[in-house]
Amino acid sequence: MRILLVEDDELLGEGTRKGLTQDGYTVDWVKDGTLADQALKTEKFDLIVLDLGLPKIPGITVLQNLRERGDTTPVLILTARESIEDRVKGLDSGADDYLTKPFDLFELCARLRALQRRFASRAAPLLVHNDITLDPASHTVSFKNEPINLSRREFALLHVLLENAGRVLSREHLTQSLYGWGEEVDSNALEVHVHNLRKRFGQEFIRTVRGIGYTIEKSKDDK
Repeated sequence: MRILLVEDDELLGEGTRKGLTQDGYTVDWVKDGTLADQALKTEKFDLIVLDLGLPKIPGITVLQNLRERGDTTPVLILTARESIEDRVKGLDSGADDYLTKPFDLFELCARLRALQRRFASRAAPLLVHNDITLDPASHTVSFKNEPINLSRREFALLHVLLENAGRVLSREHLTQSLYGWGEEVDSNALEVHVHNLRKRFGQEFIRTVRGIGYTIEKSKDDK
């Protein structure tokens, strides 16, 4: 899952970026409102963590611009502004959650998982697809009730495919979910990860849509 982190404080931003990366997210970080606005106009993210007190363009304007474009990407405001008035304004401007600084990283990750579930219209914390069970909180996967060890990026790829079962995801979308800005990406990196997941779960598990990307069918229980 790919997150845009918008935070102008270097120390806090670096700590948050590291923590979210360790929790399995691909994190792209910008430090002012103009860069955030530009990134959100041109790229697709799964979640946005947004500070309000930003240089150049205020965070609340970045949020309002996002919603005016019809972009429904979940947004969590992470700010030192703790007044009721600020909370109400943030939520009424289109934010999906509001957390004040200082914050606990575990709580931030739990809130982001809750936003993912809500956005996917999924109440259950576990992702179950036929014989596969993925737990986003514990980063564990089982297949036919046996634990499966996956690399960080294999886990991330499986997670995004399961969250979007029944939809075709482009190669660009999937690659951006696995690799942040500035990370080196081999030309066949995505194919290698897909190959490894097929070895684990069967050749028919991930279907190639020629010229577009990949998809997995909805689970038997969802059809």
